[in-house]
Amino acid sequence: MDRNPSPPPEGDGQEAEDADAIGDTVYSKHWLFSTLTRLIHVSHEPSEAQVKLTDDDEEDLCKVWDMAMDKDVARFLQEFKAADILLGVISKSRCPRLTEICVGILGNIACFPDTCVTLSQKEDLCAVLLLLLGDADPPTLLETSRLLLTCLSHKDVCSLWIQRIQQQTSVCPNLCFIMSSSTNTDLLEKVGDLVDKLFDLDEELMKTWIQDKPQDKRGDESDTPLDLTLCLLEAVKQLRSEKLNGIEIYLHIFQLITTVEEGSAPDGPGKAVWDFVCDVVCKDLCQQNDLEVALHEQKSTLVQAFAVLQALYRCQDQWKSRADPSGINKQGFINLKIVY
Repeated sequence: MDRNPSPPPEGDGQEAEDADAIGDTVYSKHWLFSTLTRLIHVSHEPSEAQVKLTDDDEEDLCKVWDMAMDKDVARFLQEFKAADILLGVISKSRCPRLTEICVGILGNIACFPDTCVTLSQKEDLCAVLLLLLGDADPPTLLETSRLLLTCLSHKDVCSLWIQRIQQQTSVCPNLCFIMSSSTNTDLLEKVGDLVDKLFDLDEELMKTWIQDKPQDKRGDESDTPLDLTLCLLEAVKQLRSEKLNGIEIYLHIFQLITTVEEGSAPDGPGKAVWDFVCDVVCKDLCQQNDLEVALHEQKSTLVQAFAVLQALYRCQDQWKSRADPSGINKQGFINLKIVY
C-alpha cells in the first residue's frame, strides 16, 4: 500500500546549516557567495550607473565589511579569492562609496597575520592601494591609510611594504597634499599614524622625504614644491583647532625628524616647528589652573613636545630672528616640572 514518505531526520536541517556556516560562525557561505557575485555585476555596470550604490547593495556590502573582522570569515574570503575580486571592483569603480567599502573589507582581512601575508604578496593589488593615496574621496583615503598602517604593523610584511613605498614616488607627495589641504581630522590623525609608523621603521626613508621637495600638480599652479615638515605643521594646526588630543602623534613625528641632521638643520623649517610647539605648551598645556589629573593626562604629549624643543634649541643662535616670538624664556621650558 502506498504511503507518504517519512519526514527527514530532525538532524538533516541542522547539518545543512552547519555545512553552510563559515568556520565556527553563523555566517552563511551561500549568502557571501551571492553578495560577492552581485558585487562583480555592480562593477561591470555602465559607468554612469556606478555613481551611487543602491541601498540594498550598500547594506549587504557593509555587512561583508563587518563580517571580515572575524578570523574565519577573513580566511574564507582569502580562499575565495576575494582580494582579486575587490581589486577588479576598485579598478573599475566610479562610485566613491563602493571603493571605500572594498578597501575597508581588505583592511579587515589584513588584520590577521596569515591573511595579511597572503594579501601583501599580491603586487597588483598593493600597487593600486598605494595609488589610491591620490584619490579625492576622504573616506577612501581614510580606509586606504588604515589598511597600509595595518600591513606595516605586521612584522612579516612590513619590509616588503616599505620597499614598495620607496619605489612608488607618488606616496610622499600624496601624503603631503592630504596633510596640507585636508580639514578632515579623522583622516589627518590616520595619515599621521601612517607617517609616524613609516619613519619609525625606516630612517633612510624619513631622510629622503625630508630632503625631497615633491611636486604637487593638483593645484592651480603646477609643480608647486611641498615641504614635508611644513605639510606636517599644517596638519597638526588643523588638529589643534578641532582635536587637541590628536596632535601627540605629530609631535612624535617631529621628534623623530629632529633626531637626524636633515630634520634639525638651522636653515630648515625648524623655526616654524619651534614656534608652534612653544605656543602649544604655553597656551594649551600646563595651564595655571590645571588640576594635577590634567597634567597626568598631558604627560605623554608634554614629553614629545619637550623632546622636540630640546633638539631644536641648539639652532636658536643660528636662526635669523633671535627674538623669542613665543614670549617664554628659552631656558624656561626645559625647567618646567611635570607632575608624575
